[in-house]
Amino acid sequence: MTAEINAPTPEHKVRKVIYNNAPSAPVYGLGLIGALVYYIQHADTLWAGVLGLFKAVVWPAMLIYKLLEFLKM
Repeated sequence: MTAEINAPTPEHKVRKVIYNNAPSAPVYGLGLIGALVYYIQHADTLWAGVLGLFKAVVWPAMLIYKLLEFLKM
């Protein structure tokens, strides 16, 4: 019976931590795609389509602004 002197002994246990910081990301992604399709379909010119692309990216900010404006806050 021999004991291994140089046997690897873990001094620190490795813990895997999974962060789920963005559970609403799929909802935002679907909203982005829907807004992009809407704005591109209603664009008459190329520049209106480019503006629609930018509007599709910032639609949540515009939604909150209009909601607060409606509620007079």
